[in-house]
Amino acid sequence: MLKKHVELIEHLEPLKLYCKMPNSFFQFKQFTVHQDQCAMKVCTDACLFGAWMADVIRQNDFKFNNTLDVGAGTGLLSLMLAQENDFVIEAIEINENASLQAKQNVASSPWQSQISIHNTSLQQYTPHKKYDFIFSNPPFFEKDLISTNEQKNAAKHDSTLTLEILMGFIQKHLSELGYAAVLLPFHRTEYFESLLKKYSFTVVEKMQVRQSVSHDFFRTMIFLSNKEVKLLSEREMSIHDKERNYTDGFGELMNRYYLRPPQSPEGGSSPKK
Repeated sequence: MLKKHVELIEHLEPLKLYCKMPNSFFQFKQFTVHQDQCAMKVCTDACLFGAWMADVIRQNDFKFNNTLDVGAGTGLLSLMLAQENDFVIEAIEINENASLQAKQNVASSPWQSQISIHNTSLQQYTPHKKYDFIFSNPPFFEKDLISTNEQKNAAKHDSTLTLEILMGFIQKHLSELGYAAVLLPFHRTEYFESLLKKYSFTVVEKMQVRQSVSHDFFRTMIFLSNKEVKLLSEREMSIHDKERNYTDGFGELMNRYYLRPPQSPEGGSSPKK
């Protein structure tokens, strides 16, 4: 019976957001993220997305002035990027409790003058400027595994924000030489890339992520441009190796953020699945 239970957990892992945590906060090297008022908690894949974006910006020496975080949640992504960059970040979050907590997380960080949080939906947000960089960890699922928790549905499912609405907004409000980045469930990658063609975007960098070397892909991270550019990089990453320790590639990205070097889940140094 135990073996069957373990096999079932392994089978369902790709459907999870990889983010079950026992604490109401998570301590990074330079900031703390409180999350008790947020439907979506700090997730390993969201942490990876933030670190990956910062790495792409650093490796390509991108220079941004005004940036926008769509669906800020706890403020995690804005804080991760602010740690590595000096550009101004505006962040929008539809949930009032989450936006208040994001404001608190920003206020207690070293970058309170750099990040501003707005409690609004993307559909109601009307900026009067173009952004150099727009990034989002949007609601993942469309008509999948709907919960009875409305806040979690809004955070996980695209009942409040579809990928098409997101791309239409990016097309309208991204500067002429701007970039954008989006975190996706792997099974929606093909659909999202069809939207990129529809809205005349080009993939600049692409990372497909596995939970371990023995799993299939479960996330895709895409960095895109609204001008014709060649694909700079298309890579794959496994978070864990065969022994369930974090891989070197994951560790290299996360060392700037985690208090201790990433280790196996039993070590307790990073968000748990």
